[in-house]
Amino acid sequence: MNNRTIYHLSHIDLDGYSCQLVMKYTPYKKVNFNANYGPEVKAKLTLILDTVRAQTSPALILISDLNLTAEESDWLKREVDRCNTNKIDLQLTLLDHHGSGAQSAKRHKWYYLDTERCATKIVYDYVKDHFRFNEPTWMQKYVNIVNAVDLWKKEEHANFEYGKVCMRLINETRELNRIMFANEDNSYKLTLLEEAVKFIDKEDAPIVLDEQIYFIKKAFFQRTKNDTLDNLSTHFVVALLGSQREKNTIYYKGYKGYLSYAVGNTSIVGNGFLVAYPEYDFIVDVSFKGAISLRAEDKVSVAQISKEWVNGGGHPNAAGGRIPHFKEQYSYEKVKQQIEDIINDKEAIHGALEWKREE
Repeated sequence: MNNRTIYHLSHIDLDGYSCQLVMKYTPYKKVNFNANYGPEVKAKLTLILDTVRAQTSPALILISDLNLTAEESDWLKREVDRCNTNKIDLQLTLLDHHGSGAQSAKRHKWYYLDTERCATKIVYDYVKDHFRFNEPTWMQKYVNIVNAVDLWKKEEHANFEYGKVCMRLINETRELNRIMFANEDNSYKLTLLEEAVKFIDKEDAPIVLDEQIYFIKKAFFQRTKNDTLDNLSTHFVVALLGSQREKNTIYYKGYKGYLSYAVGNTSIVGNGFLVAYPEYDFIVDVSFKGAISLRAEDKVSVAQISKEWVNGGGHPNAAGGRIPHFKEQYSYEKVKQQIEDIINDKEAIHGALEWKREE
């Protein structure tokens, strides 16, 4: 296992991220991915398979807290077999507790199903039996906490109440976008959980953790001077956007724009980006549902851009609209392709823009 990279796909709730927290304490190279139930699972598995094929080195695909349909599990087995036929040493393990995966578990030996334990506890026990494990002193207690709340065992009062706070810590943490900033978002959530375990043995631990969440989040984003959580997270996100400028830049009729996907909070983040990177004329954010939000700083009328793109509207510096028939995507590149298709189409239809860049 020492030379085998582990590509770990897990769910986006407390149980899913806790599986990855357990794996963090194994001494192997790991790359984390996260997905919600439904089409995103296959989309992320496709991304993992593409990565494995590009690397060509020994690998393990580990799936936790996500069930596969019979069709999905058969497809994945075929893809893994194809990799091995092409001399890519690829192994596959799935550890889950959702009964809806029973059919897949009956068909495939690599599909381990146990409905009596949460996925975190399954992964924890599996790791102890199969991997080298640098287990911290708090790990077993934390696993029992996740097990209590994920299986809704109210009778385990101390574990259950602490688990409820941990669950909210994950469910209500939305400062980072998990599509555009997948690695940073995963690191953020695992860091929050590692900070949360520091309060497990405190008196009134659930209350103490509940009151500390705000400060835990601020500590992650703070680099120099103190500020509000909104401002700290905005500076962090703007810097991440800036680091992706090379691949996220778009152009419309000579104007330079930046495309983000489901970052949200465009009034604050968008304007913050335009101040930090004045070489851009506008920024547009596309939501998961296809709504677009545009911002500018007196260099171009985003109201007209919105009108030309999607028959939207608004003000010269703040506008919006909706992309017809937009389907939620799990890849930034696919969203960008849709926007570039719109741009190419509209540039061919509309004449020159009516406004001019201000010098």
